[in-house]
Amino acid sequence: MLYETLILPFVEFGFMQRALFGAFMLSLSACPVGVFLMLRRMSLTGDAMAHAILPGAAAGFLLYGLEIIPMTIGGLIAGVVVALGAGAVARFTIQKEDASMAAFYLISLSLGVLMVSSRGSSVDLMHVLFGTVLALNNDALILIAMVSVMTLCALGLFGRALVAECMDPLFFRSVSRLGSPVHFLFLGLVVTNLVAGFQALGTLLAVGLMILPAAGARFWTQSVATMCLLSVAIGLFSSAVGLLLSYHASLPSGPAIMLSAGSVYFFSVIASPRGLLLSHLRRSA
Repeated sequence: MLYETLILPFVEFGFMQRALFGAFMLSLSACPVGVFLMLRRMSLTGDAMAHAILPGAAAGFLLYGLEIIPMTIGGLIAGVVVALGAGAVARFTIQKEDASMAAFYLISLSLGVLMVSSRGSSVDLMHVLFGTVLALNNDALILIAMVSVMTLCALGLFGRALVAECMDPLFFRSVSRLGSPVHFLFLGLVVTNLVAGFQALGTLLAVGLMILPAAGARFWTQSVATMCLLSVAIGLFSSAVGLLLSYHASLPSGPAIMLSAGSVYFFSVIASPRGLLLSHLRRSA
């Protein structure tokens, strides 16, 4: 019974195997990036950037259809343009960065939806917004694997610098020339992982695999390295459970993965050593 429920779907069906491999690769790269995004207090910025890639992906879709390379290149260009545009507005005007980022992402999201709707069907729009992890092809898996390898290599080489830049960016920039390059490297990792994630989870949910496992891991440990490992474990678990729920209950795969990660997050909020329950018991003792 357990074999038929938990293992057989991944053994019997190739689309489940590809979905699991893609989700696992995304978890290995996006979850540690999400930890740094959370430590920088940039979680909502990551959400804004996820929406910002939509016009570029939509432009690739309008020109070439659901082809992975044009949509990926378009998403990367749109993400970079929005990041630079929002940063320029914040730097040269009185507006703060959060407000300019919110304005840019709302414009980008609206523009992308209009672009897809103008030529595609509602099915195409749902594909771009929410992804189709159960329909990942070999090209998408190769892209996700390449992004994962690149991200893990970058984190291995610049991990200590990223931690230092997260904790005290002004001090780090004052004592090291790596401050600004590391900051832009991190933004590049965010954008590339969002572009890879949108192939499976769509532009609206791509950031979820970054933020939810990282937010859940934050309740269990204060060590950055342990937090990264735990967030990856939560991402892997949520991916497998979400795909099984999608298969057995005929649920949309992307939202099922996100709800699985959300369930782990709420469990962490309540039952972790730093969660509501134990914190309340310690105060009452």
